[in-house]
Amino acid sequence: MKRFKSAILLCWLCVATSFAYEKTPDGIKTTVGQENISISFITPKTVRVVKSPAGETEKMKTSYSVVATPENVDFKVTEKGGATVVSSNILSVAVSKSDGSLSFSKAGKRLLSEKGSGSFKPFNDAGTPAYTVRQAFSLEKGEAIYGLGNLENGELNQRGQNRRLMPGNIEDGIPVMVSVKGYGIFWDNYSPTTFGDNANETYFESEVGDMIDYYFMAADNMEGVISEMRNLTGEVPMFPLWTYGFWQSRERYKTQDETVGVVKKHRELGVPIDGIIQDWQYWGNNYLWNAMEFMNPDFSNPQKMMDDIHGMNAHAIISIWSSFGPQTKPYRELAEKGLLFNLSTWPQSGIAEQWPPRMDYPSGVKVYDAYSPEARDIYWNNLTRLHNFGMDGWWMDSTEPDHFDYKEEDFNHQTAEGSFRKVRNAYPLLTVGGVYDHQRKASDDKRVFILTRSGYAGQQRYGCNVWTGDVSTSWQNLRNQVPALLNFTMTGNPNSNCDLGGFFCNAYNNNGPNSAVKNPLFRELYVRWMQLGVFLPMMRSHGADIKREIYYFGEKGDNVYDAIEDAIRLRYAMLPYIYSTSWNVTKNNGSFMMPLSAFYPEDKKTWNCKDEYMFGENILVAPIMKANYTPELIAKTDENTGWDRKESFNVSASSDPDFMAPYTTSVYLPKGKWWDFETNRLYKGGMNIEKEATIKTLPVFIKAGAILPIGPDVQYATEKPWDNLTINVYPGADGKFTLYEDEFDNYNYEKGKYSTIDFIWNDKTGTLTIDDRKGDFPGMLKNRRFNVVRISEKGATPVAVDYDGNKKSVKI
Repeated sequence: MKRFKSAILLCWLCVATSFAYEKTPDGIKTTVGQENISISFITPKTVRVVKSPAGETEKMKTSYSVVATPENVDFKVTEKGGATVVSSNILSVAVSKSDGSLSFSKAGKRLLSEKGSGSFKPFNDAGTPAYTVRQAFSLEKGEAIYGLGNLENGELNQRGQNRRLMPGNIEDGIPVMVSVKGYGIFWDNYSPTTFGDNANETYFESEVGDMIDYYFMAADNMEGVISEMRNLTGEVPMFPLWTYGFWQSRERYKTQDETVGVVKKHRELGVPIDGIIQDWQYWGNNYLWNAMEFMNPDFSNPQKMMDDIHGMNAHAIISIWSSFGPQTKPYRELAEKGLLFNLSTWPQSGIAEQWPPRMDYPSGVKVYDAYSPEARDIYWNNLTRLHNFGMDGWWMDSTEPDHFDYKEEDFNHQTAEGSFRKVRNAYPLLTVGGVYDHQRKASDDKRVFILTRSGYAGQQRYGCNVWTGDVSTSWQNLRNQVPALLNFTMTGNPNSNCDLGGFFCNAYNNNGPNSAVKNPLFRELYVRWMQLGVFLPMMRSHGADIKREIYYFGEKGDNVYDAIEDAIRLRYAMLPYIYSTSWNVTKNNGSFMMPLSAFYPEDKKTWNCKDEYMFGENILVAPIMKANYTPELIAKTDENTGWDRKESFNVSASSDPDFMAPYTTSVYLPKGKWWDFETNRLYKGGMNIEKEATIKTLPVFIKAGAILPIGPDVQYATEKPWDNLTINVYPGADGKFTLYEDEFDNYNYEKGKYSTIDFIWNDKTGTLTIDDRKGDFPGMLKNRRFNVVRISEKGATPVAVDYDGNKKSVKI
């Protein structure tokens, strides 16, 4: 039924069994019992549900996450039994005439039902009347669900959880839930929100709201749900190619010579690196916290520092915070306009050199009101001092923001958008978005890149990669990272990473300062964490307590050193695949990391498979996350006490395990055919297989039919053109891969300045077709050679294919 768009259409009342509704341009409005209900189609697959107490005037609401404009969706309204049904050609929403509860169906199959009507409990929000809002749902028994942010609970399937969802240092709770059945819910509320799931119900409950407001999304699979979430909350911009290279960082480099020296040492050793990060205190003391200036005398010539780094073909980003010390220019400017929060934040003491903090010398540091457009302008205007040095990006720390000595009255603080309680969860979204928006306005020559500690729904549109915070160094925390990062992806945020090696590792320093790098327990754990980093959206070694650059682990020929270097070099070999995957993320709402269940939902063994994942569409990664050569000991440290950890593991530093002694590790392969990337052995899926491993082993399996481009051996991402790529073809099924290329670091791709080349494998005929190149851009390779390898257990000889942009087929 075509939508009736006449301007005079206001109220079309239909009565059926005493059920009245008003038809709107996007759906219907009705009142059932004590509840107003509005159902509006955003796309044929996504519907918005808004509920409020009956008799109240509908209130307008600002959504910080949702940016979509509703499409012109054809829908119809029918009566079915005791319900009125509103349907697009894909999704149907049935409104019960008895209690107003909703149920959602696709192709005649029910996906989800509300459990009764919503709940509105009056709440005094710092003097403003509001409600605590709640809606419960009924899920199928055993149904797997994902999302809710990067929770550090070690679980992939989030059934049975009860969590207060808020941004934090080591967790970002986000009210997005995705089901293995192919639907999702985004609960659009910015106050602290509890998610609960038990035998009786699944629910969202927000501490304060004017209404219940959520979006239901249905698709063919979980990837489709994420795509709908991106359509709703914003698409992902491209990152520069160099951001996918290797990053080294530390808490912290204390002089500019030390920072530059790390890059210089990598170049001398021939170990690839693209990014270096300058952490905090380059500004000086804590009273100058986040001054956005180099006030520390050990950084006396920051322009030279940047020039030196760029001269070695590397890039640098720098630490900036959501708070300011009382002696800084931005503090004074913000304070004058009443744009600072009066809550306890990091650092609490003005004395930086002592722990625990000297509270008799309070720092006076305060968080700024990122909800205010004027405050975001002030933030950027001060940040331009660093931007003008040619800084390549931003390490936005404490974007939760840090909130210590919690008091309920802190949430009563009035922001530019109401009480802090009402808009608490949107803080990271707005502060990161403020930097992105301002830099985009300043220049399109360099892509925005932001590394940040906290994220929220919609933040993917702001050129940011979110890390999992200050997790401590332990095997359990290593294992926690995979499900945390996967569930973060399921909220629509594809770019995430973690501190490789864990942030706090002082418990391993059992034989003096920096001894952890010689401690076999840490050495094994660090290698496995680095291997995980090869197949993350960002590969970044970072942490406190010790110096963990590769050259502190020995030299070439040392098994641990070699394993670390192998991981870094593998990352660079994967760059053409990774960069092409990043285009799929931007263009087609794809993802870097996905749980196996997203590709194999019919296989219940994948539903809570939390130690494996798909990287892109063709690579199954099964990182080793259990100790095999050393004792596995647990270090429980939080983000505050970790700074002063005294205990250490009583293990002799002279113990020297044979890290090359082989053992077997178990990997589950879903249905299909899988090639071992290391050995080129072919396996049949649908079962566990045993793979022989040493310290150098990273279990990676390639899906049959995959086409995998392998990049050149380089010292940095753009050192060599991709004019002689190896193209691995993994037979056993038909396949297709799109190689994407552009100028690697500007926004001309948004203007169509890029190229794609489709590789198509016909398994029956053994033919690889390299299709016509589409598009062009300045500096594009006009002619090149592809060295095509048909993978075989018996070995293979590359076939050289000269390519000038015109379609070419080769039988291998």
